[in-house]
Order: sequence, then structure tokens, then C-alpha cells
Amino acid sequence: MELKTGFMNQWVGRFWRLGCSLVLVFCLVLGGFVSPALAMTQEQKLVYEVWRILNRSYLDGTFNSQNWVDVRQKALKHYFPNQKAAYTTIQDMLKSLDDPFTRFLEPEKYRSLQVNTSGELTGVGLQIAFNPQTGILEVIAPIENSPAQKAGLKPRDRILKIEGLSTENLSIDEAAARMRGPAGSVVTLLISRAGEQDQEVVLVRDRIALNPVIADLRLSHEGDKIGYLRLSQFSANAVKELAHAISILEKKGASAYILDLRNNPGGLLQAGIEVARLWLDSGTIVYTVNRQGIQGNYEAFGPPLTKDPLVILVNQGTASASEILAGALQDNHRAQLIGETTFGKGLIQSLFELSDGSGLAVTIAKYETPNHRDINKLGIKPDQIIPQPPINREQIGTEKDAQYQAAIELLSKNLVIGNR
Repeated sequence: MELKTGFMNQWVGRFWRLGCSLVLVFCLVLGGFVSPALAMTQEQKLVYEVWRILNRSYLDGTFNSQNWVDVRQKALKHYFPNQKAAYTTIQDMLKSLDDPFTRFLEPEKYRSLQVNTSGELTGVGLQIAFNPQTGILEVIAPIENSPAQKAGLKPRDRILKIEGLSTENLSIDEAAARMRGPAGSVVTLLISRAGEQDQEVVLVRDRIALNPVIADLRLSHEGDKIGYLRLSQFSANAVKELAHAISILEKKGASAYILDLRNNPGGLLQAGIEVARLWLDSGTIVYTVNRQGIQGNYEAFGPPLTKDPLVILVNQGTASASEILAGALQDNHRAQLIGETTFGKGLIQSLFELSDGSGLAVTIAKYETPNHRDINKLGIKPDQIIPQPPINREQIGTEKDAQYQAAIELLSKNLVIGNR
């Protein structure tokens, strides 16, 4: 009898544990939670992978004032007959964040994005972004000596159509892909500009070499030697090229500098930080703030390549890494800024490679200047606001360039005072 009782107790225990497990699974299903450990299709796993990255890393912890768990539940309830259906659900999930910089990249577009900061590009040479206030696709800046610059496209120009297709429902990457193409091919853009009628611009695509630095030795009104440096993009070789140019100008006797960041749309964050270190002896360059409010910071540790007076030229096309550099040198009282308020892109994106070879660009933090000024949507205000009448590329850095002339005048005064 004791043996039978022990046997019965053993089986009751097994059934009790099994019952608890079933109840647990049942409760999880009723609660809407789908565990990654449970069986999923490859398409569901990809959607969940994107949701999980955003849940862990996205800057806005409110996820645009929505319940992010509910978003996951709704997304995983969909039937995904193929990979394309999963991509559509992912894109819909990202649209709910209302953040044009957080975006999904199909495998081909992801591979294309990885080559955009070095080497050569083939296309029209435009840096673009969606205006966060209007949602309209805008030009940040044309790349130096590109088909877009030669055609006269300007910062803040609105791109309404590409080859007759409205840009209203395109992502940044889709718009960029439609403007890329083999050298010699043609693309037509419908451009809207404040105070002017909409116009069609026909561009012939070409190879665009990313040569980021133009350097020259100029004279002030009093005959002092001034180094003029124009930096068009923070590409992988920008720091090396700029440092080389400064060293040459120092040997030629430059006693002051103009750093022209107008229409520089940014590029690599690390390049912007390293360029700031070329000019600073010490001090904070930039703070980064994530959704927990934790601040990372980058510091200068000297010595700088030169301590000569410096003026930086900025305009509406000065964006991202350019704004970090301008803000760092302004807040550290290393340079005075002349021109117009900058673009106002102060968000940091991180690129994640997904399990199927696609990619995910996620806004993970924002920038603040050393004085904790928020750059995003606000930009950097120069010390002297000087409007610039329209000039062509050949007139940049000449007597027709009002902002350049203001920089020369300021440096001339400073050098006269310094020599007394």
C-alpha cells in the first residue's frame, strides 16, 4: 500500500508540473507576449529583431508617445507570406516613430550606404534630408564640384519630384537611390525654392571624387597672411588632408585662418571630433545624450597645430558634424562664427546589420555643444549674422563673397590689435 501511494504521488506531481507549464504558456499567449524562444517564421524573427533593437536603443523612450509593446503585438499578428511582407510591416512600424532618420534598409540599399563616406560616388552629388517640420525632402547641401552644384541647387531647396515621381511617400534612401545611376545618364528633378516658381532641373550624373579640402594663402587688407581652408565634407581622409594643409600654410607664414564650412553637410562624427582637436588645446568638443540622459563626451587633449586667430564661415547648408565642429570652437572661444544660422541636424544614428543582410539606421542619441546647447532643429547661431546674396561657385572667397569679406575684415582688426 505504501508503494502504491508513492507511485500515485509521483504521477500527481508530474501532472501538476505539466499543468502549471500549460497554464504559464496559456497566460503568455493571452497576455499577447510572444517569446523569441517559441517557434517563429524567419519573417517574424526579422520583425521581432527590429523591434528589439529599437526597444533597447532608440533615443525617444516614449516611442513617439505610443505603447511600444502594443506595436510589437500588432506587428507579429500579421501574416507574412514572404520577405517583402515583413519589410512592409517593419517600415510601417518605423513610420509610427515619425523620425526620418530612423529607417530600414533593404540589403542592396544597406550595402550602398556603407560606401558613401569614402572613395567615389556616381550620381548628382546631393546631400538630402526630410525637413522635420514640413516632412518635405530638402537639399542639405550640394557636394563640391558636383552636377547638382554646377546646376545651381542650393541648401533648403525642396525636391518635389524625381523623374516625375512625387517624393512625398519616399524614404531618404529611396530618393537617393532614384538619383543615383551610371555616369552620363540623366535625371530630372522638380525643385521648389522660396520666392520662386517651381522649376524642373535636368542633371547629368557623373563620378564625384570626395576631395574634401581646398587650401590657399590670402592677404588681409593690411597685408597679413591669412590661410583660407574650405572643408566640403567630413570624409575618411578629411582630418589627414586638413592637417597637411594647415602645416603647409604655417610654413608659408599664415598668421590667421578662415575655415569655410558653408554647405558642408557633415559626414563621419569621428572626423568632426578629430578636426576640432587640430585647433583646440583642451576642453570639451561635444556631449552625447541618450534616452536615459547619460552623457558621453569627447575631449581635446592638445597640442593644436596652430593657435593663430580663426574665423569659421557657416550657412544653412552647414550640418551635422560641421555643426559639432563650429559649436565646439565657438563655445571654447577658439573661433568666431560668421554667416547664417546652421541647418540644425543634431541627432546620432547607429547602423545595425540585420540577420538577413538588411540594415537598420536608428537614432540613438543627440548632440549638445560644450555649453549644452541643443543643435537639433535649432542649429548654431553665428557671432555675426551676415546675409549672403547669391553668388556662383567661382565667386566664393572673392570680393563678391560678403561673408568671406566680413571674415577678412574681422581678422584684419584682430591682427592689428594683436600687433600693438
